[in-house]
Amino acid sequence: MDKSKRPFLKKNKKKRSFRRPLSPIRPGDRINHKNISLISRFISQQGKILSRRVTRLTLKQQRLVTKAIKIARILVLLPFRNNEKKWKRTKPTARTTGLRTRERTKRTARTTSLRTRNK
Repeated sequence: MDKSKRPFLKKNKKKRSFRRPLSPIRPGDRINHKNISLISRFISQQGKILSRRVTRLTLKQQRLVTKAIKIARILVLLPFRNNEKKWKRTKPTARTTGLRTRERTKRTARTTSLRTRNK
């Protein structure tokens, strides 16, 4: 087969230079549950442990960081959840409001009849 008949193949394909991303942990840094300034960089705003793709750690470093975070949480050096963001209640659905109003009307009817009987 002729090369001109294969349009999907490119003739001048440039080679990409692959560069490994630098790890955010320096060789002198110790991954320990006491090193909270280092550990807190690998936790999201919600308090979740970030993945390897996001943190650019090696597998061994990620395991050590995960263990250190879990130990620090147990020792109350780090929170399990970050409570900075307060959850706002959304408007209740029609189904739940209908049930609530029915319960209220039944309760109020019973309590008013009991009150009038006791007086």
